[in-house]
Amino acid sequence: MTVWDGFARFAATPVPAPPAPGAPARSLQERVGYHSRFVTVRTPAIDMLAKQVRTLMILGRHQQVTARPSLIVTGPAGAGKTTALLQVGRACHLAHTRRQDEAGVATGGQVPVAYVLVPPAASAKTLALEFARFLSVPVTARMSQAAVVNSVCHTYTQAGVRLVLIDEIHRLNPRTTTGAQSADLIKDLTERIGATFVYAGIDVTGTTLFSGVRGAQLAARASLVDCDPFPAHDGTCEPFKDLVRALENALDLRYHRAGSLVRLAPYLHERTAGRIGSLARLVKQAAITTLIDGTERITKATLDGVRLDHLAEQHYRPRTRTKPGSR
Repeated sequence: MTVWDGFARFAATPVPAPPAPGAPARSLQERVGYHSRFVTVRTPAIDMLAKQVRTLMILGRHQQVTARPSLIVTGPAGAGKTTALLQVGRACHLAHTRRQDEAGVATGGQVPVAYVLVPPAASAKTLALEFARFLSVPVTARMSQAAVVNSVCHTYTQAGVRLVLIDEIHRLNPRTTTGAQSADLIKDLTERIGATFVYAGIDVTGTTLFSGVRGAQLAARASLVDCDPFPAHDGTCEPFKDLVRALENALDLRYHRAGSLVRLAPYLHERTAGRIGSLARLVKQAAITTLIDGTERITKATLDGVRLDHLAEQHYRPRTRTKPGSR
């Protein structure tokens, strides 16, 4: 994903889809592979991010003087931030390809989207090298940071990059010397590359990312998109139950009883704290378990047998029934 060829393959690969009505039954191995990848549910956060990105890309298309407005996707771990980021990147890539095809223009050399991970304890130069690595910009260890940045900006401009996705932004700490230099580098890139920048990180409003002068500059230019856990209830709506229903409808299990997962929504919310990442993992692992043992239906016992991520397991405390006469 963090090199152009890998991201392009990801964007061009058809997304997993449940079997169409009347379609031939898929083999066991096909269904194991399907549930391993599984569907991506279109969440409100993805819809909001997609809408905001489209608007900001249009807004910044003819902006030449200052850095373009940006977005930050924030939320707790396992809330679907990276998924939202990548889905918007995929949509942008496919839209660009479709426009080029309709216009009869060759897409060779054109790179609409870049995806970069902030490395741990990133310095400005190591972060610049990550940008260079995505597009295979020729750099050497002896090159100065300024030379690397100049090569990156030139190559990204020539390639027509219009959307830059930067993940793990919470790793930056502007209060440290290296963190401050990295923040300055990102600001420099936003002013020299004609693209919309979108960041994703864990609970960025609670980190030092918005602290100090550099943090204030970022806060003044970036809008927040929250990837919060799904609540069990929101007024008369039941967002989490709707999410469970969408995942259940996508299952390809021969003997699964429709609606049984929806009825377990309160239990699933307790297991996952409403985090979409934990829920998707739970459903996928349970589905694969039933395919392997041949039962092909997910029950509460199946779900109980799945060990989730440590964060979810720490949150979940099974209720125990009190025996009659005991205190």
